[in-house]
Amino acid sequence: MLWLLFLAENAAITFLVLYTGRLVQGRPYVYTRREWGICAVTNMLNTVVTYAGFWMWKEGWITITMNISWKVITDFLLLFFAMDLLMFVFHFIIHKTFLFKIVHQLHHEAVHPKPIDLFILHPVETMAFGGMWLALLLLYPFNIYAIVIYLVVNVVFGLTGHLGMEPLPAAVRNLPVVRYLGTSTFHHDHHQDVQYNFGFYTSIWDRLFGTHKH
Repeated sequence: MLWLLFLAENAAITFLVLYTGRLVQGRPYVYTRREWGICAVTNMLNTVVTYAGFWMWKEGWITITMNISWKVITDFLLLFFAMDLLMFVFHFIIHKTFLFKIVHQLHHEAVHPKPIDLFILHPVETMAFGGMWLALLLLYPFNIYAIVIYLVVNVVFGLTGHLGMEPLPAAVRNLPVVRYLGTSTFHHDHHQDVQYNFGFYTSIWDRLFGTHKH
């Protein structure tokens, strides 16, 4: 029963991403049967990751705190920047090794990404992202509210990066904090030129390691 619940949760997130993308763009997208098939596989694998996390929590391997305190903010920031760094490193490695053609090239078939491309991933890539997420939860007792906020933010950034257009005006993108975030333009530029912009939520690591495209 829990499998079905977690699958429904992941399917609902996918529907929300695709529907929101359509609203923001103001036009419907036409997806191929192949895209729907890959998207479905990604959803099933995300369900496996969700169930694995639940099982590890139930068995006491993962500890989650439930209190409302400053820990909500600090834990969210820790999750945000830790996952951003881990995904940057993984993303950089698969671009610079033989793994690109085997694993990541599928995602880069989209030169001009659209919302469903968030879920057009090789199974190895999907499980790697899920594995990094579970590893963090195993290492530290994160707050439940911080986890929920992070997961919502993760979906928002994922959708934003695959809109195929920039919803934020240049004046907003150049604000002191926003300029360091992974905007739609930031990730779209990565799909245009695979040698730059490996970050997800921020451009911090790209700026530090010289892979930021201005």
